[in-house]
Amino acid sequence: MNKVKNIIICATAAIALASCAAGSSRSSAGGEVTGVGGTAWAEPTPYGMVLVDRGSMKVGVQKDDSLWNLRANARGISVDGFWMDETEITNGKYKQFVFWVRDSIIRERLADPAYGGNEDFKIEEDKEGNPVTPHLNWNKAIPWRNPNEDELRAIESVYRTNPITGVRELDATQMNYRYETYNHTEAARRRNRLDARRREYNTDRPVPSTQPMISKDTAYVNEDGEIIRQTISRALSGDYDFLNTYIVNIYPDTTAWINDFENSYNEPYVRMYFAHGGYSDYPVVGVSWEQANAFANWRTDFLRRALGREGVYVEPYRLPTEAEWEYAARAGVDENMYPWEGDLTMSEDKGCFYANFKPDEGNYVRDGHVITSRVGTYAPNDFGLYDMAGNVSEWTSTAFTESVGRLTNDLNPEYRYDAAVEDPYKMKRKIVRGGSWKDVAHNIRSDLRMWEYQNEQRSYIGFRCVRTQIGFAKGQKQIKK
Repeated sequence: MNKVKNIIICATAAIALASCAAGSSRSSAGGEVTGVGGTAWAEPTPYGMVLVDRGSMKVGVQKDDSLWNLRANARGISVDGFWMDETEITNGKYKQFVFWVRDSIIRERLADPAYGGNEDFKIEEDKEGNPVTPHLNWNKAIPWRNPNEDELRAIESVYRTNPITGVRELDATQMNYRYETYNHTEAARRRNRLDARRREYNTDRPVPSTQPMISKDTAYVNEDGEIIRQTISRALSGDYDFLNTYIVNIYPDTTAWINDFENSYNEPYVRMYFAHGGYSDYPVVGVSWEQANAFANWRTDFLRRALGREGVYVEPYRLPTEAEWEYAARAGVDENMYPWEGDLTMSEDKGCFYANFKPDEGNYVRDGHVITSRVGTYAPNDFGLYDMAGNVSEWTSTAFTESVGRLTNDLNPEYRYDAAVEDPYKMKRKIVRGGSWKDVAHNIRSDLRMWEYQNEQRSYIGFRCVRTQIGFAKGQKQIKK
């Protein structure tokens, strides 16, 4: 906990220094233009992340493989520096997200007149009594011990009693997280500028007379408690047209352990894998691409609240692009088809495996594990990243299409497609990388592309987050390859 506090304090100080110095200027330069001064600063390391320096490499399959019907398709790309989680997001970290959503629902209800109407749980005025956008008061503790009758009803409202076992458990259907994201990419496109005169620079052409059509996502909960998502298309009217609203049920699908494997006895994992404390340091699974994005958004807001007004300078947490993931997994080395050197999955001298996967047909335990392993069990790659092969496959932000390699730029490649509700299902595919505990050695290669539907929840897919590095500290060196 002290380590987290120190990181937040350092981040606040560094950002404050940068923001204060940014506006300084030199006024005694004898009339010469010398520029606006500023103080360079190095962004503190985010908790649990490692820095992947900017670099370039050839991504994709480097040579033909007739056995697996693979054709060489490598191409050169470059990516800017970014922070990346050194391990996959664990059950423990994701559970913090679930409990935050639970606590926000309880606080909302404690402030509701139907549950006693305690105004201390919701802030609607500032210290001077001026109205502010209503928001929850996280400094007011939930009365877990000795609650009164109304408080007890609010707390118990997010729980249910299992009709079969009689066990009190969290009501997963209520764990809905609402968030908004601003689509900076679409807002920046020339065709979407509010001033029509700035959409076309060719003076031989007339100024566009009509507003462009835009699409935005919105969501709400209907009277039956169902999450309704809609994609609205309309003429551009203002900046808010690029603000998308999502409501996502964020509880992992624990039944994936049954549905992914026909005729297997995996019931213990359904009951215990996410719930039992013994699995806290194991990678979270049963999480869709949509849920992973919700987690990244919450993680960003969670940090920004701690930083206060300076939090606006922090880049958001997000899923890695496919290019970022592959560059990080292969440690920026063209010849690597795995996160380690060579094409073997175990050391020849010691006979130790480099990753958690399925070494032989039907033999999951030869590497020491039946399903997932505790994160960080195996040695990291040269960038300091663990489990970039095997354990669980990982979501990326990149949308999948058969021609995605030809569609993307060679500078920070990314193909993004926010599928509308009415889009065909095949347009809702997202790229996953790295292979998992259930895959053979070939499928955990770092140069191979796989995909899954964005709303699917699998017992073998998890994720990790990245955050774009701000600037480049003076004297900072690239990692040598």
